Amino acid sequence: MVKRNHKFKSGEGAMYYTRKAAMNKLQLNIKDFRQLCILKGIYPREPKHRARAQHGSREMKILYHKKDITFLLHEPIVWTLRDRKIFNRRIKHAAAKQNMNLRDIRLHNYPQLKLDHIVKERYPTFIDAIKELDDCMTLLFMFSTFPATKIITRELTRMSRRLTVEFMHYVIAAQALRKVFISIKGYYFQAEIKGETVTWIVPHYFPYSPHRGEMVDLSIMKSFGDFFTVMAGFINYRLYHSINLVYPPQFAHSLDSDETMGNEQKFVSERIAALNVELLRSDGGNGDTEEPELLEWTGNDEELPHVSQIRQEAQNVNKLKTLFKGLKFFLNREVPREPLVFIIRCFGGKVSWDKTMFVGATFDESDETITHQIVDRPSMEKQHISRDYIQPQWVFDSVNQRRLLPTNKYFMGAVLPPHLSPFTSANARYVPPEELAARKAAEGEEEEETFEPAEVNADQEHISDDEEVQDPENEQEMQDYALMKAFNDERTDSLNSGKKEGADDATDNGKDAAEKKQQQNGDGESDDEEEEEEEEDVMPKKQKPVSNKPKGMAVRRGTVYRENETEKKIVDKQEEALRARMVKSRHRKLYSKLVEREKKADKNARLLANKRERIEKQKRAEQMEKQKQQRKQILA
Repeated sequence: MVKRNHKFKSGEGAMYYTRKAAMNKLQLNIKDFRQLCILKGIYPREPKHRARAQHGSREMKILYHKKDITFLLHEPIVWTLRDRKIFNRRIKHAAAKQNMNLRDIRLHNYPQLKLDHIVKERYPTFIDAIKELDDCMTLLFMFSTFPATKIITRELTRMSRRLTVEFMHYVIAAQALRKVFISIKGYYFQAEIKGETVTWIVPHYFPYSPHRGEMVDLSIMKSFGDFFTVMAGFINYRLYHSINLVYPPQFAHSLDSDETMGNEQKFVSERIAALNVELLRSDGGNGDTEEPELLEWTGNDEELPHVSQIRQEAQNVNKLKTLFKGLKFFLNREVPREPLVFIIRCFGGKVSWDKTMFVGATFDESDETITHQIVDRPSMEKQHISRDYIQPQWVFDSVNQRRLLPTNKYFMGAVLPPHLSPFTSANARYVPPEELAARKAAEGEEEEETFEPAEVNADQEHISDDEEVQDPENEQEMQDYALMKAFNDERTDSLNSGKKEGADDATDNGKDAAEKKQQQNGDGESDDEEEEEEEEDVMPKKQKPVSNKPKGMAVRRGTVYRENETEKKIVDKQEEALRARMVKSRHRKLYSKLVEREKKADKNARLLANKRERIEKQKRAEQMEKQKQQRKQILA
């Protein structure tokens, strides 16, 4: 008897579990199941045919792959979660009997989750872990600003604070910072670690305001935090040993004391003070990094076409690492100290502040060797001539443009230029004019720096300084254009003179035939003379009198073609519809998403351009009004 195939027992119907079925399979509640999936990196799947995967149901359900759930069955953490469930019941039972001794014993023996094997399992290599460091550091920096609550425990905030300070110290010692940006969310930082770019956000320090659970589920965030603390510990250990730093580092100021945990301002002050101190090295060095030697390419540039770009980028990065070397900065009490201290120290500068206000200052305001004083106030009573008084944005813009910008635009009380984001792509739809000007200025400086006088051969002609040396491709195009223009001019002149191309061809053919006849009939001089006489008789008949009057212009005046906007829109719509019909059915959703994203990008670029035009118009109107008022005051 042939075995009967039942519906939804094979194929896509047997490949997926609903969330309820997965929880029953693992014998876990919703809270433990979410925590397990977060720790193991298991996420819901989207099937190709939802109706088949849900056994004919059209309802939207959360589906997990069968292999993922089978994979979770063999996880040791599942047994720990089940043991926790039992311990919770026993603790409640002891508390209900008011047996506080037994309750404390069971709380002391409460099973703890060990996540070391999960980190090694999810990230087999060190580079894989660094690639996932963005979310890790962003969440830990956020938890480091939280107070201890019922869900976010004191242990989690303490570990987050310590791990973030350790990571910032590594970035300072390795000089790995590349880009910075200030936004309403916080401070964006991007570092290059082991060849991978890591971007994270440090939030602004605002007072913590509790919120309702409907806005953010902090228990889910805590699950991520527990995993990321273990992961960051592994990464910091490897990073510190890669640059010969002692791990765990011994900070000059305590970050884990009860006083700093209770007072937020005290913690921030000691955290910044810890950033301004060199760490102990395992090789006994003083912390000065040696400049690496750049390897030169000995082959031909044709073998490696991008070698010049790679070399130029390496030189720019080496210059960027020592951007603030030899400069001393003093921070006034009103500026945000932590991001400025972090940035200045990453690029080789020295920084300090008022020692009467905060701990960790290395020099006073009266020091004559200070080159820059960062202030955020309109004016100051006492000023030193030997230093520049600038606003904090100068530091961020100098790092992003990889050069020390002129300080005249960033003086006290000056209207600052726009703070441009360094994270924009080269093929963006809208580029602000300030960014275009900055790019041109940077390219001009690079050309000046990389300019080398060319070797001139003795046979080569001397080129004066006033003449421009053209590109070979442009020169070839100019020559082609000149030849085409000469040909067109010659043809126009012949047409204007009344000649026909057919007559010229006929005369040429007649001459060729006469020459051939002369070669064949070479009997004597008499025959040649007779042929010459015959030619003289024939030629006047063939040739026609040429008149000097032009018969008419060969080039006629054309009409300008104006494109109809409505017709163009109709044609574009038809082309889009045809293009959409050519896409396969399984790719249509993706295609529609891409088209919507492109339309949204075009719309945003158009809105930004219109907004910029309005702002410029408003500025011009304000300037005109200001000039009018100044004229009235002068006349009055």
